[in-house]
Amino acid sequence: MKRRSAIKNLMIFAGGIYLLPSCAGDGKSSIELKNLDILVGEEALLGEVAETMIPKTADAPGARDLNLHLFTLKMVDDCHNAEDQKAFKLGLVSLNKVALEKNNKPFNQLDATTRIHFIESTLEDTTSDPALHTFFEITKRRVIQGFTNSKYAMTDMKQYEMVPGRYNGYFPVDKV
Repeated sequence: MKRRSAIKNLMIFAGGIYLLPSCAGDGKSSIELKNLDILVGEEALLGEVAETMIPKTADAPGARDLNLHLFTLKMVDDCHNAEDQKAFKLGLVSLNKVALEKNNKPFNQLDATTRIHFIESTLEDTTSDPALHTFFEITKRRVIQGFTNSKYAMTDMKQYEMVPGRYNGYFPVDKV
């Protein structure tokens, strides 16, 4: 074997070893966040919550298809103060614990109607777990904001009509 090819192969091998940890993933969120420390499981749980709020139908994509859980994470990371971020994280962590206490199953394993009932009861009862209540309030606000600003809502759901609108020559004048 020639010395140049041996050094070249050694450098390629060393570069692969150097890059290997970044390819394996360390369980962090799939998007870069500055202030929040969200794990992959927590991101998936937030995706389930968002999908419960805006479910997929035959005609419309769901929250997971529109990546509204990622939008929510980015908005909480960039636009909310440290107190809200801490409450959001604590609420996300305590979500499965509270679901286990109330329904004997984690949130991911609940059926759709039980999920909806669980979220509604948590939003109504502000005294039991304030962090979870704050988490649902923030998530609800940001998921709705993300949906109304999504490409689907702006192009497929709303049909834009120029300002004066259509001319209707048969509209009765006496009813104006």
